[in-house]
Amino acid sequence: MPRDTRMSRMLHVLIHMDRHVKRATSETIARMLDTNPVVVRRMMAGFRAAGIVTSEKGHGGGWELARPLAEISLLDVYRAVGEPALFNIGPDAEAATCLVERAVDARMSETLNEAERLLMARFADIRVADVADEFEARFAQMKAEGRLDPAHDHFG
Repeated sequence: MPRDTRMSRMLHVLIHMDRHVKRATSETIARMLDTNPVVVRRMMAGFRAAGIVTSEKGHGGGWELARPLAEISLLDVYRAVGEPALFNIGPDAEAATCLVERAVDARMSETLNEAERLLMARFADIRVADVADEFEARFAQMKAEGRLDPAHDHFG
């Protein structure tokens, strides 16, 4: 099963909106993500419903952050993308008839639920601004070391 990259892709978009573009059209975001503007509008609708972005239609319109990155947690972003499954392992959805399988399923479910609780707590603690600050630090270091690719046009 392929990885669900919606959360990391949308974190990417939010940081660009904060640091580089302020207001972005669905077409601009679609080019950034190499996808279709309809897909972008569908994803951004969840962010608008969560109060993370606002939108304005028409000429000069687009998507804009509704609040600072310091007020947006990774948990907010996770919820806005629809709370995708975190793990691609675990027990079968149907109840097992075999006692061994029941024991395995119970332990797997318990362990995965505990891991999910820990991950959600961590997501709640991390702000998107923390990720953006990490980008800034990496960017500054690469710039100081002369390791920036001048052909990389992703920052404008």
